[in-house]
Amino acid sequence: MSAAADELAAPLDLLLTSAAVGPLSRFVPNAAWARMATGLAARPRTVGHRMTDLAGELGQIAIGHSDRTPSRRDRRFADPAWMQNPILRRVVQAYLAAADVAGALPADAGLDWRDRQRMTFLVDNVVQALAPSNNPLLNPTAWKALIDTAGLSSLSGARNLVRDLSSAPRVPSMVEPTAFEIGTTVAATPGAVVFRNEILELIQYTPQTAKVRTVPLLIVPPVINKYYVVDLAPGRSMVEYFVQQGQQVFTISWRNPDARHRDWDLDTYGQAILDAMDSVRRITRTDSTQLFATCSGGILASMVLGQLADRGELDRVAGFTLAVSVLDQSRAGLASAALDERMAAAAIASSASKGFLDGRALAEVFAWLRPTDLIWSYWVNNYLQGRPPAAFDVLFWNADTTRMTAGLHRGFVELAMTNALTEPGAATMLGTPVDLAKVGTPAYVVAGIADHICPWQSCYRSTQLLGGESRFVLSTAGHIASMVNPPGNPKATYQVNDSNPADPEEWLRTATTEQGSWWPDYIGWLGSRSGRMKAAPKTLGGGGLAPLEDAPGSYVRES
Repeated sequence: MSAAADELAAPLDLLLTSAAVGPLSRFVPNAAWARMATGLAARPRTVGHRMTDLAGELGQIAIGHSDRTPSRRDRRFADPAWMQNPILRRVVQAYLAAADVAGALPADAGLDWRDRQRMTFLVDNVVQALAPSNNPLLNPTAWKALIDTAGLSSLSGARNLVRDLSSAPRVPSMVEPTAFEIGTTVAATPGAVVFRNEILELIQYTPQTAKVRTVPLLIVPPVINKYYVVDLAPGRSMVEYFVQQGQQVFTISWRNPDARHRDWDLDTYGQAILDAMDSVRRITRTDSTQLFATCSGGILASMVLGQLADRGELDRVAGFTLAVSVLDQSRAGLASAALDERMAAAAIASSASKGFLDGRALAEVFAWLRPTDLIWSYWVNNYLQGRPPAAFDVLFWNADTTRMTAGLHRGFVELAMTNALTEPGAATMLGTPVDLAKVGTPAYVVAGIADHICPWQSCYRSTQLLGGESRFVLSTAGHIASMVNPPGNPKATYQVNDSNPADPEEWLRTATTEQGSWWPDYIGWLGSRSGRMKAAPKTLGGGGLAPLEDAPGSYVRES
């Protein structure tokens, strides 16, 4: 692996532990702070040069001779007044100069990689919080809103602030709770619930073509949020697109658990996936199923495949799709740097005391991983300008949080701490040892090049773990936008390669770039492994399983 890849991996374990013990725990002074102070004190010449250069640049800024400007991609200072007003221009230039110096200090201190990751994260958060764009007395957009609304924007902003602080997650709202309606404007693809147990509802979607593929597709969504990330607004729904391409599509809708379900663990959810597969087989009268699993659902589904492989039943799965999911959590960068056994134990104990991990706490941690985009931009919009946030289906889904049972939380943290899925037999599913090298099922692995939750290099390593042929596809954008990538976006691209070398950077160097969405490429891959076409069923359900209610069902509406 390259040095860059060695510093990256999915911080799922960081998210789950920080959400349990509280995100502010990472900002409490600790030994890393002391080591950084000691390291800087031991390098007075380096620090002196930094300070001298900064003082010199501040002098140039003061007399108006600095040509420093914010990046064109820095939306914080997009308003022309920032650079046209001589006072604001000097404020921005001084901030940018000081931010560069502050950002260099963790490296200047000579810290080991773990402390450097911790302190870089801390410094970045402080620097972003101190941006002049966050200051109501300086931000020109705040003043313009105040003038345009005759002062009403300040009242609206105060009301928004009080509302957001009154309940978790205590971060600025990214979307209004009434912006979308489940079953109407999101999760709206026609279908029915055809199976239900205590853990899940199984949704079968109504065919939209005269003929369908024989082998059905079962989607295993994340257990951290609700399922409709795969069925967002019409025109942006993966489910809708797959159905329109002649696929028989089913998806799992997980129940939102509470303290009563504290003991549901990896085995519980693994058995639930098998129950869903059995129901799909009964309804479609086929011996095999395509599995499409995303994020944390991918971890569960891969363990189920390992269990089937050990039992000699892998032929039940015709193909395995793994989207923005990490199985090998080694070389974890910030995740490993911020996580240790004591923190993991505290997180497990915290969720065990309540019986669950609250999804709102997870949303708060997620926001602080990208504070400029997910905290401070909404601070300016909601509070300084007094505006409601824009309606965006992905953010509506992200705000519609769920809980995670204490048992499942413990299982995920322990898997991450030991990186068990990389060692044959180190993890078990339903009492069966998991060896992913035995999973010879063809795999389609998707990652996002800008994903900060599951970095693409970490997703790529699944191609080295799984035992079958793999097609790795690197999409544009981040964690969710890389998946929600419908055809028609002229800026969309994806990268593919005919080979899967061990080093992800070598894969990238030799990959070819294709224009457009990866969805049509996936339909081609899926169709060639989904059997012949047959007449679409005229009714939903079958094999003794009748429709229970229209999609999206009941579990998705539970809060």
